[in-house]
Amino acid sequence: MTRVVVAKRVDRGDADLSEVTDLARAAGYDVVGRLSQTREEDAGYQLGEGKVSELAALVAETDAAAVIFDNRLGPYQTYNIAQKLPQNVEVIDRFTLILEIFGQRANTRKAQLQVELAELRYELPRAEAKASLAKRDERPGFMGLGEYDESRERDIKAQISRIKNELDAIADKEETRREQRRESGFDLVALAGYTNAGKSTLMQQLADDLEVGQNDDLHPDLDPTAESKNQLFTTLGTTTRRAETGKRDVLLTDTVGFVSDLPHWLVESFKSTLDSVYRADLVLLVVDASESLDAMREKLITSHDTLYERNEAPIVTVFNKIDAVDDDELEEKRAALSALAPNPVAVSGLTGENISELTARVEAELPAWERERLLLPLVDDTMSVISWLYDHAYVEEEEYQGKQVFVEFEASPSIVEKARSKAAALSVTVD
Repeated sequence: MTRVVVAKRVDRGDADLSEVTDLARAAGYDVVGRLSQTREEDAGYQLGEGKVSELAALVAETDAAAVIFDNRLGPYQTYNIAQKLPQNVEVIDRFTLILEIFGQRANTRKAQLQVELAELRYELPRAEAKASLAKRDERPGFMGLGEYDESRERDIKAQISRIKNELDAIADKEETRREQRRESGFDLVALAGYTNAGKSTLMQQLADDLEVGQNDDLHPDLDPTAESKNQLFTTLGTTTRRAETGKRDVLLTDTVGFVSDLPHWLVESFKSTLDSVYRADLVLLVVDASESLDAMREKLITSHDTLYERNEAPIVTVFNKIDAVDDDELEEKRAALSALAPNPVAVSGLTGENISELTARVEAELPAWERERLLLPLVDDTMSVISWLYDHAYVEEEEYQGKQVFVEFEASPSIVEKARSKAAALSVTVD
C-alpha cells in the first residue's frame, strides 16, 4: 500500500483533514502524515514556501511516496511543489484523487467514458502549461507535470470530442428509455446526496420486498441492487430497481454521491449520470443525520448547489442513519436545518425505521394522478385492455354489468389518455 502525506490549506479557521483522509483510504493509500496551514493561497506553492519545506521534511521522515493536497492545484503549483519534495515523490491534488477513485470503480462503458473525459479535461490545462515551460527551456519533472509532448494538446482535444459524442449517444438512448418507462406507467424517483450518506442501503430497504430477478421480465435493462459498503463512491454509475410504495409503481435510481468543492468540468463530465437525477419525477436527497450539524449543513448546501442548477423535480430531504442519533439531537438538527431541509423524513436505511413514512411521502410528492372511470363493452379484446390497466395504473374497482365492464382507476395523465384510446377502439370494434 502506497504511503502518503495529506495536506490542506484554508483561508481561515482550522483545516479539516478528515475527508481527504477518507478519500485517500478509499483510493487504497496508507495515510502516514498530515499537514495543514491557515493563510491566503500562495500563487506559486498553494502553501507558504516555508510550509512546503516543512512538508518536504515530513515526506522524508515518513518515507511517503506521494503528497495528496485537499486543494485544487494549478499546473505551476504542482510543478513548483514537486521541485521542493524528495525525488520521485508524486504530487496529487483533490481532483486527481477523486478521478483515481472513479477510475477504480468504473465498471460500465458509460462510467469509464465519463472518467476518461474528466481526466482529459483535467489534463488539458496541464498540457498547455507543459508547452509554456518547454518554450522557456524548463523541463517539468516526471512526478510534477510530466514530460512535454507537443502533440498532446491536439490529441486531448480530439479525444474529448470523440468521448462527448459517444456519451451524447448514450444519453439519447437513456432518455428514450426513461420515456418508455414513464409510458409504461412508472414514476421515476432518484436518490441523490453526498457520498456515503447511505443511499445504497436505503435503496435496498425500499426495494426489500422484491427479489432482484423480479425486475428481469418487466425491465431487463435494470441493474442489480446497488452494493452497500461503508466507503466513499461505492456507487459510481446508476443502479435502478423497482420499488412499490403503495398505489404507484416506482423505479428508484441510485447515483454517484456528491462531493464538496467540485469544479464545473468534473460535474459536467458526469452530466449523463446526473441526468437520471435532473430528469426524475421526484428526488430523495439523502443526508447522514449522524454527522455534526455543521457537516450536515455544508453537505446540504453542496447537494443543493448541484441539484438546483438543472433539477426539474420536487425534492424531499431524507435524514438517514437515525439509528445512530438520539431523539433530542435529531430534533435540534431538524430545527437548525429547516431552511435547507423543510419537513424532512427521518429514517434508518440500516434498520428500516420509518421506511413506511418515507414511502407514503413519496406517493404524496409524486406528480398527481388522474382518476378515470370507463365503461367497456365485453368483446374479445376487453380483457387484454383490463389487464393492461392493472399493469399500468391502480385499479380501484372492476364491476361487470351485463355486456359491459365498469372500471375505475388512477393513473398518470399519459396512461389515462392511452386508456381512453384503447376504450374507444373497443367501441369502434363493437360498432
